[in-house]
Amino acid sequence: MPLPTTLIAGFARSAVAPHGGAFRQLALHQLAAPVLQGLLARAGARPQDVDAIVLGNALGAGGNPARMVALAAGLPEHCAAYSIDTQCCAGLDAVAMGAALIASGQARVVVAGGAEAWSRAPIRQTRPLHAHEQPQSYERPPFAPRPQDDPDLLLAAARYAAEHGYTREQQDDYARRSHERAMQSQGQLADEIIAIEGLRHDAYPRARQRLGPAQLARMPVVAQSDLHEAPEAQQCATSALAVSTRADGAALVLLASESACAELGLRAVARWHGYRALGGASAMPLTQARAAADSLMQREKLDWTALHAIELHDAFAVQGLQWEQHLEQHGVDAARLNHHGGGLARGHPIGASAAIALVRLLADLQRAGTDAWGLTAVAGAGGLGSAALLQAC
Repeated sequence: MPLPTTLIAGFARSAVAPHGGAFRQLALHQLAAPVLQGLLARAGARPQDVDAIVLGNALGAGGNPARMVALAAGLPEHCAAYSIDTQCCAGLDAVAMGAALIASGQARVVVAGGAEAWSRAPIRQTRPLHAHEQPQSYERPPFAPRPQDDPDLLLAAARYAAEHGYTREQQDDYARRSHERAMQSQGQLADEIIAIEGLRHDAYPRARQRLGPAQLARMPVVAQSDLHEAPEAQQCATSALAVSTRADGAALVLLASESACAELGLRAVARWHGYRALGGASAMPLTQARAAADSLMQREKLDWTALHAIELHDAFAVQGLQWEQHLEQHGVDAARLNHHGGGLARGHPIGASAAIALVRLLADLQRAGTDAWGLTAVAGAGGLGSAALLQAC
C-alpha cells in the first residue's frame, strides 16, 4: 500500500543576519516565532490546525526549542513539539521527520524547519571531574569518539582541497561568484522572507567588500592541510572567504496531507517526493551531501538533467567546487546550483541552514511552475549527509 503523499502548503524564512548583527538580542523563540506566524498567515492556515512542530537546532544546549517556539507563536497547547540536533543537517532532517509523521498517519498538518540564534547561544563548559578542578569552556562538542576521526571542520576542508587539487584561487573564485549571484538576486527574494527587526533581506557579511584580485589575495588563510607536502598544502589552503560565516536565522515549511489540504483549503506548492539521510567517514564530513544526493537520485531513478534547481548548503567553497564538477559529469549546467548564491554568501545559522536552503529551493520551484523538479542537500559534522527531492505542484 503506497504511503500518503506529503504536500508542502507554504514556506517562509527570516533573513540571515551575521553573528552579532540585527538579531543579536533575540532568543531562539523570539527569532522563529514570527516566521511561524508569517508562514501560517501566508498559507491561510490557523494555529489550531497544526498537529506538531519539528525544529532543527544545533546550539541551544538542551531544553526543547520546538516547544518554546510553538508556545511563543500561539500554537495550541496540545500541539506536539520535537527538537532535533543533527548539526548542519538538522533543518532538513526536521522536515523529513515532519513528513514521516504525516505519512504514518500520526499528524495531518506539521510545521517543520530549523532555527539558530547563534548570537544568543549558551556558553558551553565541561563539568569538572574533581572538586579542585575548574570547568573548561569549549566552542564545539566532539562529533566522533576518537580525536583522529574528528578534525576541526576547517582543517577537514583544507585536507579535502589539497587531496583533490582545489587551489586557493579556485576556492576564492567560487566564493566570489557565490557573493555576486547573491547580490544580484537580493531584490528577488523578498517574497520568501518575513521581516524581523526591520531586516527584509539577507545581510551578506561581505556585501560592501569589493572582491577583486587584490582583495582576494589579502584574505587571510584560515586552514591548510597537514597531510600533504608544504607547497601543495599552501597552494590549496582555505581562505576566510571560502568559509561560510557564523549567522542567525530561521526557516519553516508547512506540511500537510492531501486530505488536510482539501479540508482546510490549503494550496499545495510542492510535493515532498523523496529523502535520504546517511553517514560516512567522520574525518571527511563535507562529502556526505553528495553521497546522500547520489543515493536518493539512484533510488528514485531520476536523471540529474531533470532538475530545474539545486540548492546545496555550501559551508565551504570546496563543497561547491565538488558539486559543480559532479553536475558537469552528469551533463548538467552548474549554473543550476545555488542560482541565487548559497550559504557561503548568506552565512551559516547551523540548525537553520538546511531549512533555509529548502525554502530557497521552494521559491525557485514556485516560479518555475508545475512539475518542476528540485533537489536540496547538506552535509553535517560527524560525517552526516541529507538530501531531499521536491516537485512543484
